Amino acid sequence: MELNTKGRYAVMAMADLASQDVRDATPLPAIAERQQISIAYLEQIFIRLRRAGLVESARGRSGGYRLARPASGIVIADIMSAVEEDTRMTRCRGEDGAPCLPGHRCLTHNLWEALGAQIAGFLTTVTLQDVLDGVPTPRGASTVDAFISPPEARTAR
Repeated sequence: MELNTKGRYAVMAMADLASQDVRDATPLPAIAERQQISIAYLEQIFIRLRRAGLVESARGRSGGYRLARPASGIVIADIMSAVEEDTRMTRCRGEDGAPCLPGHRCLTHNLWEALGAQIAGFLTTVTLQDVLDGVPTPRGASTVDAFISPPEARTAR
């Protein structure tokens, strides 16, 4: 799966930010320390999050960042998109890019492409508030819940 640290760290940092008092701006060094992420890397991520309208910056002595809207109004897919992270499961780079194998797609291309679409769809249903609340499945989950529910719940069906 093509999911690098940028996307994971962006979600971790946004969840950290969402867990703080919404009236106060949170300085990046505090987030970096709590999440054990490089401050330089966080700065790059937060530039993109600000451009996407997901966070607001506050200057001055008590400066930092705060969410631009409530955590319940930010879906994880928005965060991933802001930092240009996709859920590509194949080695190819789409219709305009290089194929999976030299000269052609691999035999399992459609399988991995469909899985990537499922993951992308899942991330559009989970809000930052869901993450804070520890909700393991999005509201209205159907196809994904079979894979993430405990094994004993699956056998009871």
